Amino acid sequence: MDRLGPRCPLPGCLRPSVLIGFLILTASFLSYPMFRTLSLRLHSAVTGSYVSGTYSIVFVNCPNEQIARDIARASLDKKLAASVNILPKASSLYFWNGEIEEATEILLLIKTKTSKVHVLSSYIRLVHPFEIPEVFSLPMDQGDVHYFKWLEEGVEED
Repeated sequence: MDRLGPRCPLPGCLRPSVLIGFLILTASFLSYPMFRTLSLRLHSAVTGSYVSGTYSIVFVNCPNEQIARDIARASLDKKLAASVNILPKASSLYFWNGEIEEATEILLLIKTKTSKVHVLSSYIRLVHPFEIPEVFSLPMDQGDVHYFKWLEEGVEED
């Protein structure tokens, strides 16, 4: 008998230990965002400090002030954001359908939890009038701990 265990009757068959290891690795990889979020919350709760990347600023360009206000207010109402700045008259130049376009747009700076960025982006794509709205985020690296505590309270938990 083989000391390494019984041989697989089919060519190319994985041993159970290899298959179990692969499943554990895959499950760990797929649940990484959830574990990261939980570990960041635990670290902040235990140390009373802020962990870089817990919060993000989401940038969104809108065609006019009314649409910008509607998106800002809805993001706040849905607890997807704690604060939104509306910056008027951003000049934008960009390629669209092979041509250089120029427009005046309104820029939103939306402050939220990094864990909410995906849901917020999906919501904005749903209500935004542009075919491909400009929605991207940057993590907040440093800042006032009191501000981050206020931001935490303003955004609903997952």
